[in-house]
Amino acid sequence: MKKLTIIFKALLILLVVNACTDERDLDFLEAVKAPTNVAAAYNIVQDNSGLVTITPTAEGANSFDVYFGDDTTEPVNIEAGNNVQHTYLEGSYTVKIVAYNAKGDTTEANQELVVSFKAPENVVVTLENNIAISKQVNIMATADYATTYEFYSGETDVTQPVATANIGDAISYQYANAGTYTINVIVKGGAIETTEYTVDFEVTEILAPISSAGTPPTRSAENVISIFSDAYTNVANTDFNPNWGQQTTYTAFDLNGDAMLQYSNLNYQGIQIGATQDVSSMEFLHLDVWTADATELETYLISIASGEKFIKSTLTKDAWTSINIPISEFTDQGLSVQDIHQFKFVGAGSVFIDNLYFYKAPSGTVSTTIEDFEGTAPVFTDFGNIAPIEVVDNPSATGINTTNKVAKFVKTSNAETWAGAFFDVAAPLDVVNNNKITIKTWSPKSGATVRFKIENASDNTQFVEVDAITTTTNAWEELTFDISSAVAGVTYNRVVIFFDFGNVGDDAVYYYDEINLVNESAGSSAPVLFQDFEGTTPVFTDFGNIAPIEVVDNPNATGVNTTSKAAKFVKTANAETWAGAFFDISSPIDVVNYSKVVVKTYSPKSGVTVRFKMENAADGAQFVEVDATTSKVNEWEELTFDISEAVAGTTYDRIVIFFDFGNTGDDAVYYYDELGVTN
Repeated sequence: MKKLTIIFKALLILLVVNACTDERDLDFLEAVKAPTNVAAAYNIVQDNSGLVTITPTAEGANSFDVYFGDDTTEPVNIEAGNNVQHTYLEGSYTVKIVAYNAKGDTTEANQELVVSFKAPENVVVTLENNIAISKQVNIMATADYATTYEFYSGETDVTQPVATANIGDAISYQYANAGTYTINVIVKGGAIETTEYTVDFEVTEILAPISSAGTPPTRSAENVISIFSDAYTNVANTDFNPNWGQQTTYTAFDLNGDAMLQYSNLNYQGIQIGATQDVSSMEFLHLDVWTADATELETYLISIASGEKFIKSTLTKDAWTSINIPISEFTDQGLSVQDIHQFKFVGAGSVFIDNLYFYKAPSGTVSTTIEDFEGTAPVFTDFGNIAPIEVVDNPSATGINTTNKVAKFVKTSNAETWAGAFFDVAAPLDVVNNNKITIKTWSPKSGATVRFKIENASDNTQFVEVDAITTTTNAWEELTFDISSAVAGVTYNRVVIFFDFGNVGDDAVYYYDEINLVNESAGSSAPVLFQDFEGTTPVFTDFGNIAPIEVVDNPNATGVNTTSKAAKFVKTANAETWAGAFFDISSPIDVVNYSKVVVKTYSPKSGVTVRFKMENAADGAQFVEVDATTSKVNEWEELTFDISEAVAGTTYDRIVIFFDFGNTGDDAVYYYDELGVTN
């Protein structure tokens, strides 16, 4: 059987090779990953026979070898989705599962199996409410002489058991409603007799957010009008609960120092802005909304001259929904936006609102905060015999830095000339779309060299370091470090700083704050690119019977696209109407700070529907898809896709594109390039 398995895999690869045209290669095979999450589910018959059904599972597997772990020497090979039965004597066994992918790569996993003809004993069941997911219960059962267990949720009108697992494995189950339920767990081995555990358990509902909405980007004052946000200066004297006869209950909610507006039992709710606002120069209205029970929210702008107009937004339960509404969607309804004096929200249920502001894309520089020391302090590592770094109160909250917290750096007497400190960041620094870093510093002397360094935490030979000189004494100033020499593709996830570099320590005390990445060409005219096909080619996956995607020379390097390379998309004759291709990206799309995606396209015909889709690579049910239409023939143009309905907190790390969506293939050749996010 083993020989037949190997022959089958060799034939599969041979068929793939023969199916390729001369113009193709087999690079795509290199993208096929070895199987992961290899496991097996057991189902044992309760008749003292020892008959066990083994169902192997894995991600990316086509077939499995099952080694039973008893005196049977040869494994059984089965295709993915199938199972195998085997009769065991009483005892404990180690079952080995070998998972194969399409090109023969393997991953192994060993899993214990207990076969006993005694009734299970010493049953221990753990039940707990999930702290992050509303109405979800996590279950774990262990026992002696047991193989599997069944979980009965206690709900009516639900087929029971709702879940089954191997003994010792966890089950997560989400209830439709909170409440107290009589839960039953039946523990099974190979014996006819089973053991049951019954308990009344209260399933709880998360009724308020347990984490904050995403932090808004740093914006200049002229680019934002903030009504309610900790990130900006808000319009003073705004009333968030005017008496308009509403049934809604207002509460000023605080989550670990993050202020939010809580509107419970919502029917409608107003906000009286502290002063009438002219928002005609703004481009978007932004708000973040969390809810446990609402499905949609109507957001009204109210003008003194022209009344009120609303936009309806769909909400995601138990999560933050980041909403960006173009101001044009209000003005297109005839609303004057030179005299906005009130908001109104209409819906049902309860909502929490944060970061309510108007904004426009900056025309010049935009920055992204790396660290401002206002939340959880990073983990610092000091070196060269300086004192440990501390996050302390701002010693001089004046001038360009009025924040509350800053980092304190004491260059202890006789510390090394190269003494400094570092901390790691969760997301690598984006050196493709940013070319500078700014840091606010406070120094007791001018003329001190401040060295700033970014490096790969796993390989410190990959780094960029730049010096700047302090020019102010005992006052805040902003130093700028040019990181344009950083290499795209390198993971820069460690931030290092040295004060008075080159001199031994003298007990001088320095402070630093607000470390920002800077993109000096930001704004709607300069999208932040996440793929331009000029470097390492992404791994494409095509579907619907189109030709494989290729990165080729730009067929017409003129007009809006003069780059060297572009992706080629051939919608082969008779390809499916929904045919397309995708690739994954290492850094998810930032849907908190950007509301649009732009793609440059080249089409042989106008009027073609181009569908853009971004999704969670691990959960295809989490996605946003938007259509645009080509208007040029054999010429580059930039298409814009509004992704403002994207849900903050969702990982959008798969990019999918469809050309001539809705029509069967006709051998038309399309190109696309320079995919970026913008506002």
